[in-house]
Amino acid sequence: MPEFLRDAQWFLWIAGALVLGLLELTSLDLVFGMLVLGALAAGGVALAGFGFVAQALVFTVVSGLGLVVARPYIKRAVDRSVPDAPTNVDALTGRTALALTDVDDRGGQVKLSGETWSARTVDRGERVPAGSDVVVVRIDGATALVRADADRPAPTDLTAPTDR
Repeated sequence: MPEFLRDAQWFLWIAGALVLGLLELTSLDLVFGMLVLGALAAGGVALAGFGFVAQALVFTVVSGLGLVVARPYIKRAVDRSVPDAPTNVDALTGRTALALTDVDDRGGQVKLSGETWSARTVDRGERVPAGSDVVVVRIDGATALVRADADRPAPTDLTAPTDR
């Protein structure tokens, strides 16, 4: 091995740890994080003057212990502390929308989260007049399946609806 590589092995391990750290930031699964710990430990062994075989052994042992012992415990702790937040169309379920047109089981339009959505009622034969509040039951493709909001009566004055 060339002399400059022998003296810079610790730096190569640190650089490898940085690359692995960037990969961990993209996956957030703690696998690359355990490899980062192994690379940092191997860098410390290289800085102490041990040879490449010792460095590789330390990298393997620390990374392996991290993956088998530490990662499951840390992963469970993280999963418990982070609430399971719905995203995308799942986050729209249960939200209130405004009927822009009459909505029935064949179609209509609602204003949901500032956007106009195609909508239809969940219950066959139900009709929601324009200007009424509705609750989103689920999203089917690009159509919001809604039900009349029982908490709010239909408005008697159907002038320009407010933006939701």
